Amino acid sequence: MPVLSQDQAVPIRKGEELDIKKLEGYLQEKLGSTGALEVQQFPGGYSNLTYLLKMGDREMVLRRPPFGANIKSGHDMSREYKILSKLNGHYDKVPEALSFDEAGELLGAPFYVMERVNGIIIRPKMPKEFAPDKAQMKQISTALVETFVELHNVDYHAAGLDDLGRPEGYNERQITGWIKRYNNAQTDEIPEMEKTASWLMKNIPAESKHALIHNDFKYDNMILDPNDLGKVKAILDWEMATLGDPLMDLGTSIGYWVNQDDPDFMKQLQLS
Repeated sequence: MPVLSQDQAVPIRKGEELDIKKLEGYLQEKLGSTGALEVQQFPGGYSNLTYLLKMGDREMVLRRPPFGANIKSGHDMSREYKILSKLNGHYDKVPEALSFDEAGELLGAPFYVMERVNGIIIRPKMPKEFAPDKAQMKQISTALVETFVELHNVDYHAAGLDDLGRPEGYNERQITGWIKRYNNAQTDEIPEMEKTASWLMKNIPAESKHALIHNDFKYDNMILDPNDLGKVKAILDWEMATLGDPLMDLGTSIGYWVNQDDPDFMKQLQLS
């Protein structure tokens, strides 16, 4: 079987550097960390930037919005930190949230720090020598489905996440929102899109139940145990999580699925 490697941090991309001295002082004050701070960056994150922090023998992860992003729209650090904080103690497959800087003055934007969970992350562009074989993929895919079921059964009431979203009417809002955004961005007449929008409006599915949903649940948002690929250690990237219909969450995840006999334009999804 292939030996899978853990996700590796790399030197920080140009233009995405952090103020090391300020951050070091912050971590010393807020978390009691000691030693010189070393910072690298995980290469996969572009929606929100993700950095590896090392101080002494401690490893942490920092998340912040992209430079120049509209923070109030799709890069709300407080939302993601709130979800992790509230789930700690109620769901064991989330990294421990450690600290949140809401003001944004230290690094030019709000950021939060969480524990680093070491493990394997399956990436679309993994080198062939590290890619899972058929037996390993069966373990991993089973773990994905089982973890998805667990997530949708989390007691979000007990976790204090009732105000995370409005689950009633979620399906209708999603479909009308998709259509509205398409119309606002439309530049050409595409009859197939108009037909699809019309069909969706006439076939809005009834809500199956209300649950905590992730909205970006896929292989590269899971950290696997290197010693047991059938065990998920943590789920990452909670920025789009909300309360809604778990079957809509399933539909989003299936959208990432690509078959060998799919047309080429769909196979491009494997590269994203």
